[in-house]
Amino acid sequence: MRIDKYLWTVRYYKTRNQAADACKKGHISSNDIKVKPSKEIFIGDKLIVRKNQINYQLEVLDIPKNRVGAKIVDLYRKDTTPVEAFEQKELLQYSKSYYRKKGTGRPTKKDRRDIEGYRDDEKS
Repeated sequence: MRIDKYLWTVRYYKTRNQAADACKKGHISSNDIKVKPSKEIFIGDKLIVRKNQINYQLEVLDIPKNRVGAKIVDLYRKDTTPVEAFEQKELLQYSKSYYRKKGTGRPTKKDRRDIEGYRDDEKS
């Protein structure tokens, strides 16, 4: 089965076109090699899928005939993604909360002074 079709059938992407685009952009690798959407996958292959800034690590257990329900996806793949990957994503979200929100306009003089205050503290 093609890798783009496999990722669609095991519900990593909503459409097969999205899965193919991810392959073209280099977000999918099979056995540590970046692959094209037409790459054939087999049972036992190890996949790395970069999605939402997380590297999901999968092992192909079986090849489904067509798209499967969310409850039985685990019959076709084994997710070996380390917990640290999800923790890193959570930390990244916390760090983004310190930045100004979109649409709040230019920083005021007070904001600039606060930023310079942080910079001066780091240099000392």
